[in-house]
Amino acid sequence: MADIQDFDVVVIGAGAAGIAAGRRLAQSALSFVILEARPRSGGRAHTQTHAGAPVDLGCGWLHSADKNPLVGLAEEAGFAIDRSTPPWQKTADARGFPANEQKSYRAAQAAFFERIEAAADAHEDRPASDLLDPTERWSPLIDAMSTYVNGTETDRLSVRDYSAYEDTEVNYRAPDGYGALIERLGAELPVRHGCVARLVDHGSLPMRIDTNRGAIRARAVIVTVPTSLIANGDLRFRPALPEKIEAAAHLPLGLADKLFLALDGAEEFDIDSRLYGANDRTATANYHVRPFGRPMIEAYFGGQFARELETGGLPAFADFAISQIVGTLGSGMRKRLRPLVVSGWAQDPWALGSYSHALPGHAGARAKLAAQLGKLVFAGEATSKGFFSTAHGAWQTGLVAATDVVELLKKA
Repeated sequence: MADIQDFDVVVIGAGAAGIAAGRRLAQSALSFVILEARPRSGGRAHTQTHAGAPVDLGCGWLHSADKNPLVGLAEEAGFAIDRSTPPWQKTADARGFPANEQKSYRAAQAAFFERIEAAADAHEDRPASDLLDPTERWSPLIDAMSTYVNGTETDRLSVRDYSAYEDTEVNYRAPDGYGALIERLGAELPVRHGCVARLVDHGSLPMRIDTNRGAIRARAVIVTVPTSLIANGDLRFRPALPEKIEAAAHLPLGLADKLFLALDGAEEFDIDSRLYGANDRTATANYHVRPFGRPMIEAYFGGQFARELETGGLPAFADFAISQIVGTLGSGMRKRLRPLVVSGWAQDPWALGSYSHALPGHAGARAKLAAQLGKLVFAGEATSKGFFSTAHGAWQTGLVAATDVVELLKKA
């Protein structure tokens, strides 16, 4: 039997939180290793190259960029930052959705958000769908937008959790890829790819981590895996941690998928423009036309509709999107569109979704998941108080977790 290796700290997961934790640990004198099941780093931040350009299949926007630490780190790493106005802050293409109707929709959406805030201020934690006006014509579209933003329809969305999200409405992008940035920031760290952590035995010190490549001992462990893997038991704990499993189950990963289409004759459209697929239903897509000026369309799908399409893979997404675009812009568009790639996060075995949302009545689950258990520490976007569902939220929790561990081991 191979000898068991010993480290001061083991970090499980090489997504944004795990890489942030690793960079902090690298500044200390502690020995550490990062275990990553995938053959790459980045987690749910993933950049691929298609049609000669980088595309982000996971997170793509540096949200709350004026508070986002990854903006400065990107520039230090030589990544360009695009500060142009995002398409959702501009009037969309009027074809199929006249400007006056867009204005009416935005007013209805603003009223919905006001009702959300009022309910949260009253300490109510019910489904956000309770606050949709059943007589409002735009309620299905508001529900569709929730699937892109939260990964879920409003009936599975906690009012108080949604209200706690902090959005400064400053949004930048990295043209070379957000996923590529996260990978670059972790490039010098000791990451073991293809190493699946299966059990954390924290009953005594040092703790023992069982993996598909043998066992490892550590004085402290930082867990950064998605909530889905904890709730499903893909990563187990001994002694069992029912309170963590329950918290993770109350923070399921919603689903937001992206489809990229090559677009011939793209110059007809404005750079970074927006096209609505349908405005009277929840099962629809939203289209970002010519991102960064590239001859592409970036299509957004979310919630249950995205889950249904994932069973059919790229052809199902492409058939729906192309048919919808043709229905809005005319039959001539069909020969101008070619599918490139789709994300499919629900079928990724190391994610099983995109990002977390709290179920109604469980806005406190994030604090429960984040609660430290001695030298067993949890991090990741689901543990962030106000920046959950984002890469920078995950990053900040990883920094905090590693800083806490360094201090704990100093005292020990």
